[in-house]
Amino acid sequence: MANAKMPLAFFCLLLQLFSIFHIGNAELEMNYYRESCPRAEEIIRQQVETLYYKHGNTAVSWLRNLFHDCVVKSCDASLLLETARGVESEQKSTRSFGMRNFKYVKVIKDALEKECPGTVSCADIVALSARDGIVMLKGPKIDMIKTGRRDSRGSYLNDVETLVPNHNDSLSSVLSNFNSIGIDVEATVALLGAHSVGRVHCVNLVHRLYPTIDPTLDPNYALYLKNRCPSPTPDPNAVLYSRNDRETPMVVDNMYYKNIMARKGLLVIDDELATDPRTAPFVAKMAANNGYFYEQFSRGVRLLSETNPLTGDQGEIRKDCRFVNSN
Repeated sequence: MANAKMPLAFFCLLLQLFSIFHIGNAELEMNYYRESCPRAEEIIRQQVETLYYKHGNTAVSWLRNLFHDCVVKSCDASLLLETARGVESEQKSTRSFGMRNFKYVKVIKDALEKECPGTVSCADIVALSARDGIVMLKGPKIDMIKTGRRDSRGSYLNDVETLVPNHNDSLSSVLSNFNSIGIDVEATVALLGAHSVGRVHCVNLVHRLYPTIDPTLDPNYALYLKNRCPSPTPDPNAVLYSRNDRETPMVVDNMYYKNIMARKGLLVIDDELATDPRTAPFVAKMAANNGYFYEQFSRGVRLLSETNPLTGDQGEIRKDCRFVNSN
């Protein structure tokens, strides 16, 4: 009799261990809101589309938000918090220079709150708006973005300067930062392809132009950049910038890699990416094959979006993405 019961007891123990493992390691899932807010992803998609047709640069902002939020500790919408209620906003950091359109996150959140109050996290808005923004930028449709993130109850302003790469950081530093959150070299090269959209302010360019032109820049391209940035001391509040990609400036595509192979990258890391033996083979392959770039970019976005999320009873579901809940 005792021997007959042993398998059952062992089976029950396995079930308990599986339950613990499942709770601790598999909280994010596809279509997390299928019961609590069935239209959540549809609402986010609709709002992203509507905002894009009113303010096209919002799509670029959603992509940048994902990166800045997830590389700092966790994909937990800490980036969206404003300075209030004892929180010091990450948006105050110099690494957040040029970021904008935060006010339109509230438009998306308000639509969700009207449908399903207190249900959909701001962290999932960050992830899903990036996914849908990429589509608006004619990039790949990324199907496997999981949900179920929760929102932080604080910010990490003191960590931003260390964890978010600077405009003149070395490639080794950037690769190390991405590796520390589980993103390999190939996916990192693909994620940097986000530089195919958006723009760089002259403040972050002039060190390559003055007092002498960086010899790694294509000479004709350098003259174009000097025309865009005519002063070595640009006003950070002025609209002085260059597009990352002059050919398809609002399209997520492989033109970025073609440009950097032609020595037409804006940032130091762009040049290093194209010439460093660790990354140059991936750059060449992405420049030659847009489908391969999309495949790796999609994989990189999925990895980035799953960085150390808060789940279960961790954190909270903010009522307003700008502030921690008061209760």
